[in-house]
Amino acid sequence: MASFDKAEERIFSTQVCMRCNSRNPERADRCRKCGYGNLRPKARETRSA
Repeated sequence: MASFDKAEERIFSTQVCMRCNSRNPERADRCRKCGYGNLRPKARETRSA
């Protein structure tokens, strides 16, 4: 599969809220929807069972 570095950077440079699963900017320290402070980086690889 072709690698599109700019597209991948745009997609994966987000934070995901652990409470409401909303997408937030990379530099966020609190969730934009619920205000929760526990954010994780968006997963770059799929999780296997």
